[in-house]
Amino acid sequence: MPLKRSDLPEDVLALLAQGTVIPAHPLALDAGRQFDRRRQRALTRYYVDAGAGGLAVGVHTTQFSIRERGLYEPVLRAAMEDRLAWSSRPMVMVAGLCGSTAQARTEAQTAVGLGYHAGLLSLAALAHSSEDELIAHCEAVAQEIPLIGFYLQTVVGGPVLSSDFWRRFALIPNALAIKVAPFNRYRSIDVVRGLVDARAEERVFLYTGNDDHIVLDLALPFAAMRDGKPVTVRFRGGLLGHWSVWTASAVSQLAQIKAELAANGGVLSPQLLALDSRVTDCNSAFFDVANNFHGCIAGCHEVLRRQGLLEGIWCLDPAEGLGPGQAGEIDRVYQAHGDLADDAFVRGNLQRWLA
Repeated sequence: MPLKRSDLPEDVLALLAQGTVIPAHPLALDAGRQFDRRRQRALTRYYVDAGAGGLAVGVHTTQFSIRERGLYEPVLRAAMEDRLAWSSRPMVMVAGLCGSTAQARTEAQTAVGLGYHAGLLSLAALAHSSEDELIAHCEAVAQEIPLIGFYLQTVVGGPVLSSDFWRRFALIPNALAIKVAPFNRYRSIDVVRGLVDARAEERVFLYTGNDDHIVLDLALPFAAMRDGKPVTVRFRGGLLGHWSVWTASAVSQLAQIKAELAANGGVLSPQLLALDSRVTDCNSAFFDVANNFHGCIAGCHEVLRRQGLLEGIWCLDPAEGLGPGQAGEIDRVYQAHGDLADDAFVRGNLQRWLA
């Protein structure tokens, strides 16, 4: 049965609306590059206990090639089963959707059947299509599941999308949110403009995917003009690959941002604003910016390996690993920004998660 926005549990919709931390769930593999069910379960338990408000599974950080290996359904099923077995609190469960319209609809049907609440729709496979074709694609997939739009950065295959595209996307009745991740301020503002033009700023929630600007996306108001007057919108939370590591700290940072905004009339302290550059510096190492994001998945794996959550940094593609000098960069940010890590939290719970 197709899932409509109106079908979503009220507590899940409220959680998404108020804004929360949604890590992009990595894929745990063993030394033979086979699915490591025990380590995958440990990761899910980690995110739940860290206070994440949701999980995004089958997305870029999970590795798109799980589809070719027949792992899409097993990995989504594992996350849902492990999350439900570990905690009864509400969480937003997001399934990554990609490929042709037929493939994306089939994946959406799989996700709905497993109890997922929304689909994060990648347009990378249709990057050379017209915006009319892309909107038709989104409308077709939205017939199956509430959609989270995804503005993916061009360096990893995302198309450039106009503000009018985002206006049209926001008008889709089953549109739920937009993950804004072009890593480009001009294009991020295009999404804001489109959302405001659609008069959908209260219905379609903005989530940052800009791993290079996390804190400021969450801290700053964004304004777009409508009918001659500025309309202010804010990012509610984040759906981020960066938040697959040091997740307990991310939950604390979002809570701190919300608390300061509420207490100070929407103004953040200079100390909290300065956190943006520190988090971005960490991301530069985790995502291997020096090598044009070659090691963006393996870098997150390396942090999780150092903490003991993963046994190794293996990816499905043997050619995918750390970039030249990336391990040293991770050493550097650990030394410079180790207070932002959640290593102590992981140490205190690791054996319980692995049990």
